[in-house]
Amino acid sequence: MLLKILKKDFHRNKIITIALFIFIMLAALLVASASNMIMALSSSLEYLFTESKAPHFVQMHSGEIDQGEIDVFASGNRLVKEQQTVEMIGIDGTNIFLGTSQTAEENSVMDISFVKQNGSFDLLLNLDSQVIVVSEGEIAVPIYYMQQKNMKIGDKVRISKGSFNMEFIVTDFVRDVLMNPSIISSKRFVVHESNFEMLKMNLGEVEYLIEFLLTDLSRLSEFSNDYQTSNLPQKGPTIDDKLFKTLNALTDGIVAAVIIFVSLLLTVIAILCLRFTIIATMEEDYREIGIMKAIGIAGTDIKRIYLIKYIVMAFLASVSGYLASLFINHLFTANMSLYMGAAKKSILDHLVPFIGTALIFLIVLSFCQLILRRFRRITAVEALRSGSIGESLISKNLLPLSKSSFLNVNIFLGLKDVLGRFKVFGLLCFVFVICSFIIIVPVNFLNTIQSPNFMTYMGIGQSDIRIDIQQSDDVVQRFDQMIAYIENDKDVERFSPFITCKFKVQDSDGTYKNINVETGDFSIFPLEYLSGAAPVRDNEIALSYLNAQELDKAVGDELQLIAHGQELQMTVSGIYQDVTNGGKTAKTLLPYDAETVLWNIVSVDVKPGIDASEKINEYAEAFYPAKVTHLDEYLSQTFRATIEQLKLITALAILIAISVSILITSLFLKMLIAKDSSEIAIMKSLGFSLMDIRVQYITRALLVLGIGIIVGTIASNTLGQGLVSIMGSFMGASKINFVIDPVVAYVLCPLVQIVVVAITTLVSTMSMKKSNISEMIAE
Repeated sequence: MLLKILKKDFHRNKIITIALFIFIMLAALLVASASNMIMALSSSLEYLFTESKAPHFVQMHSGEIDQGEIDVFASGNRLVKEQQTVEMIGIDGTNIFLGTSQTAEENSVMDISFVKQNGSFDLLLNLDSQVIVVSEGEIAVPIYYMQQKNMKIGDKVRISKGSFNMEFIVTDFVRDVLMNPSIISSKRFVVHESNFEMLKMNLGEVEYLIEFLLTDLSRLSEFSNDYQTSNLPQKGPTIDDKLFKTLNALTDGIVAAVIIFVSLLLTVIAILCLRFTIIATMEEDYREIGIMKAIGIAGTDIKRIYLIKYIVMAFLASVSGYLASLFINHLFTANMSLYMGAAKKSILDHLVPFIGTALIFLIVLSFCQLILRRFRRITAVEALRSGSIGESLISKNLLPLSKSSFLNVNIFLGLKDVLGRFKVFGLLCFVFVICSFIIIVPVNFLNTIQSPNFMTYMGIGQSDIRIDIQQSDDVVQRFDQMIAYIENDKDVERFSPFITCKFKVQDSDGTYKNINVETGDFSIFPLEYLSGAAPVRDNEIALSYLNAQELDKAVGDELQLIAHGQELQMTVSGIYQDVTNGGKTAKTLLPYDAETVLWNIVSVDVKPGIDASEKINEYAEAFYPAKVTHLDEYLSQTFRATIEQLKLITALAILIAISVSILITSLFLKMLIAKDSSEIAIMKSLGFSLMDIRVQYITRALLVLGIGIIVGTIASNTLGQGLVSIMGSFMGASKINFVIDPVVAYVLCPLVQIVVVAITTLVSTMSMKKSNISEMIAE
C-alpha cells in the first residue's frame, strides 16, 4: 500500500519530486566533498611531511658559516635528534630560461635556488612521492613552474651568464615540503652534485638552510629560544614546523572553508525547500486529509504516510549525494594531490564524509517531522469546509484597487498581494537573500584578492614598482648605488627604501625571541592600520596582527626590544595586517645594523605619463641582480594558486545559487498557485487573461527578489565581509574590506537572477491553465 502511495505521489508531482531529490543530493554531495577535502588536506599534509622527513626548525642564513660551531651546538643540545646544513645557489631570474621560452625569468617574484638532493631529511620528492634522483645534465623543476609555465618532462632549462652556459633536461618535478606553495617566494631546483659544484664555481650566491630534527616536537618553542639566544648564524628568516604546515595548507584550506560555508547555506535552503514542498502538498491534499480524519484515521497515521515519502526520498538523495561525491572529490583535491601527494585513505577518511551525509539526512528527517506537526491543527470540519490551510490572505484594507491609477492594474495587484501576505512571501525572500549572498561574497572576495589594494594585507604600501635586494657580500654598496640612481631619476615621483632586520623581543613569558622588523619612512607609502598609526618616533613600533596577538600587546603598551646590543623600551604605536612571513612582522624607525639586515626593499611611484613597464625594464638592467616587479604582478604570482581555486569555487557558487533560485521559485509558485486556485479561477471568469495573471505573479516574484537582492547585498558587505575576515585572521588579516566591482556586483549578478526568476515564473504559471470557475464550483 505504501509503495502504491509513493508511486502515485511521484507521478502526480514528478518534476517537483525530482527537483527536490536533486537538491537534497546536491547538499549531501557538497557536505561530503567538503568533509573529504578537510580529511584529505590533513592526511596529505601528514603524508608529505612524513615522506619528505620535514625538518622541525630551519634557520635561513646568508653569509659565511662555521659548521663546527653548529655541530657543537647540536651535539650539546638534548632536544636535537639530527642536524644538516643545506647549501643553495641563488641564481637571478635574468640568467634562467625555462622550456621553450626565449625570455628569461627576470620579472619573476620567485627567488630561484639550485640544490642537490639532501641525504638525511628534508628530502625533495617527485610526483610519485619518491626521493628524486637526477643524473648529470638532468634537473627536477618545482611543481609551481609545471603549472604556471606548462612545463613537461623533456623540456630544457638553460642558464646563461656572460660566457657561462649550461643546459639541463627536465626529468622530474619537485614536491618541496619547505617551498611548495606559491605564497612562498622561494623555489628549489634539484641538480646532480657535479652540476651543483659547477654552478657554485661560476655564478650565484650561496645561501644556507640550517635544519634540525627534534626529539620532542612539543618543545619546539624551547629549542627555538635556545637557538636564537646562541651565537649561531641567524642572518635570515626562521621557519618552524607549525609555519610549514600553515603555509602548505593555506590555499586548499581557504577553498575548503568556502565549500563548507556554501554547504551550510545549501543545507538551510534544502530545509526551506522541504517546507515549501510539504506545505504545497498539504495544500493540494487538504480535502483528502479532512476526509481521512473524518472516517477515523488517526493524525499520527496520516503523518506517517507523508513522512515515509520524505524519509525514502531524503535517504536515497543523501546516499546518491555521497556516492556522487566519490566521483567528483578529485576536482576539489586535485591541487593538494599534485603538491602534496595522495595519502592512502584510512577508515576515518571514508567515515567522516559519510557522517556528514548522515547528518544531512537526519536534519531533513527532523525538519520534516517538525513541519508535519501541522496535522495536529487540522480538523476534519475545517478541512472539508475551507479546502485550504488558511494562512493569512491579502489584507482587505491594504492598498485598495482605487489607488492603482498610476500603475498597471496587474502590477498593482502583484504588489498588493506581496505586501498583504508578506509572511507567506517572507520565506521566498529569505531564500533570495541567501542566493544573493552565495553569489556576491565569493565574487567580492575574488575581486578583493585580485585587486592591487590587497597589498595592504601583505604589510606593503601601494606603489607602482617594488625592488627586492637579497643579501650578498656587497649588498650595502649595491643598495646605496640604487638609492642614488633613483634619487636622480626625473621620472620618479616618490620612493622609499625599507630595510628588514632581525631584532629580539621579550615574549609574554619573559624570554627573548627573534622578530623581523622593517625600518624606513612609512608615511610615503602608508598602510591602513587596524588600530593606532605608523611609528613616528624612534621609541615606537608597529606590530602585525599575529605578532600583537602572540605578544599580547595593544596600542600604547610597552615592550622590550634588543637592537644593536642594547635593550630598548618601545611603545606600540599601531597594529596592521600582514599575511607574509607567517604574518609576524613589525615596523619601526630605528636605525638598522648592516650585520642584522635580512633583505632590502624599495617602493617606487613614477610620475603620471611614465610607462611603469619600461621603467621596470630599465631598473632590472641597472640594478641587476635585484628583482624588479610591478606590484600587480607580484600579487598575481604570489597568490596565483589561491586565485585559480577561488575562481572555480566562485563559478560553482554562482551555478548553485542560480539552480537554487530556479528550484525554490518553482516550488513556491506551485504552492502559491495551489493555494490561490479559487482566486485565479475567479479572476479568469472576470475577464483577466492568462498573461494578466502571469504578470501579477511575475511582479510578486520580482518584487520579492528585489528585496532579497538588496538585503543579500547588504548582508554580503557586512556579515559576509566579517566571515571572510574571521578566516583571514588565522593568516594575519583580521579585517578584510571587500573591493567591489559595482558593474559585476550590482548590475550583472542581480540581472542574471532577475532573468532566471522571471523565466522560471513564466514556466511555473503554465499550470494556471487548469484553473477555471466551473471546476471550482464542481468541487
